[in-house]
Amino acid sequence: MDQLMAIRAFARVVEAGNFTRAADSLEMPNATLSKLVQELEAHLGVRLLQRTTRRVTVTPEGRDYYEKTARILRDLEDIDTGFNAARSTPRGQLRVDIGGSTAREVLIPALPDFMARYPDIRLDLGVSDRSVDLISDNIDCVIRGGPLDNSSLIARHIGAATLITCATPGYLQTFGTPAYPQELKNGHRLVSYLSPQTGRAFPFRFARDGEKTEIKVDHRIGINESNAHLAAGLAGLGIIQTFSYAACAALKEGALVEILSAWRPAPYPFHVVYPQNRHLTHRLRVFIDWLLECFPARISGRVMK
Repeated sequence: MDQLMAIRAFARVVEAGNFTRAADSLEMPNATLSKLVQELEAHLGVRLLQRTTRRVTVTPEGRDYYEKTARILRDLEDIDTGFNAARSTPRGQLRVDIGGSTAREVLIPALPDFMARYPDIRLDLGVSDRSVDLISDNIDCVIRGGPLDNSSLIARHIGAATLITCATPGYLQTFGTPAYPQELKNGHRLVSYLSPQTGRAFPFRFARDGEKTEIKVDHRIGINESNAHLAAGLAGLGIIQTFSYAACAALKEGALVEILSAWRPAPYPFHVVYPQNRHLTHRLRVFIDWLLECFPARISGRVMK
């Protein structure tokens, strides 16, 4: 038995939650992965995993073994990385998940610089406003805005975006231009952004002189994807609240007009997030460093494509 490989195989099953995802992430047949775990259990003389046709659960002994060996695996990988990073070129596959408008307006226009610096990195982008499970979906990192609610993840702040409220000139000519946030409740049509996780509409947020206001009214239309949400505003379906980087081109062209600019809410934080129990590979490390270098200005709208 290759004990180190067996330990790595067992760890990936724990992290991924099933054998199929773990085998895919390790690029090995499911049967090989299963045999490695069985050999490890036989070597230790304990049951590490309980298997059923539908799910895999970790036994108390398996949980204890995972927590102890995970530290060893991280130490070994850190040692290897320390020897290799200084003299090797980052290479291999990097899986990144990011929201729709952030990908289109911020990340992708900047990617030629990253790909030129690191030509041996193959980047796979998952573009969706829906949250992913970094461990089970085998994602290296995600780029997301908003508050963080998972303490098992490591987050690096990469900038803050500006939320603006806007509508088309045609809409404003028909329905009028509100002077105060509360006027949105008086016959205006709102296009709400819906949480991709819960389906609930995010309130329109405003702030001025330390006073914060949230407007919650029945929306005319709700959309749970950022590019489509912007498109609804451009179609004149109603007032939207979106990020300035997403609406920048439309504002310059006059297709959208910002309203209630004196009531812009506080800057909206963005982070790159990755699992704390996943080794920080050389390719992920340079990607995060690159984000820290280029993202703050782009997400704030100071640098556009």
